[in-house]
Amino acid sequence: MDTVPYPRDLTDGVVRLRAYRDGDAEGLAEAVRESIATAGPWLSWARADYDTATAQDWIRLCKQAWLLGDGFEMVIVDAQTDAFLGGMGINQRNREHRFANLGYWVRESAQGRGIVTRAAHLALLWAFEVVGVSRVEIVAAHDNVPSRRAAERIGGNFEGMLRNRLVINDISVDAAMYSVTPQL
Repeated sequence: MDTVPYPRDLTDGVVRLRAYRDGDAEGLAEAVRESIATAGPWLSWARADYDTATAQDWIRLCKQAWLLGDGFEMVIVDAQTDAFLGGMGINQRNREHRFANLGYWVRESAQGRGIVTRAAHLALLWAFEVVGVSRVEIVAAHDNVPSRRAAERIGGNFEGMLRNRLVINDISVDAAMYSVTPQL
């Protein structure tokens, strides 16, 4: 097991990434409930009954995964106000083959402002330099056009359509696979 320190100063001056804190539960729950229409079709956990207790459970799981070195879930916040904008994670880490997944979502009221692109550039650099992965995969449902466009803006290379790759609300769906590798 290898311990990865919590990130410090992952910011571009507009957004900041940081590890979840216990005090984030209420803000997380509020952001999820606000985003049911935009996130709910793609993220099974984004439901109207997402409450503070559910958010607290998620934060505990995030801390545990971080300590084990299995995944690194972070909050996207406004760099000036610390307002909760969404979530981004380097997760599903495969140590043997040095790759991981990049997952992201942004609350509905903050969408369309380039937040995922900004935060992803920070997260990817951190994943390559600190976590030591040599490949990051982005898997988005075939019909999730906003996430697929974000993957392209991030610099993801489209590798193909994977059959029945994701299960969303108990239904298997095809998903687009993108990859990002360090710029050498």
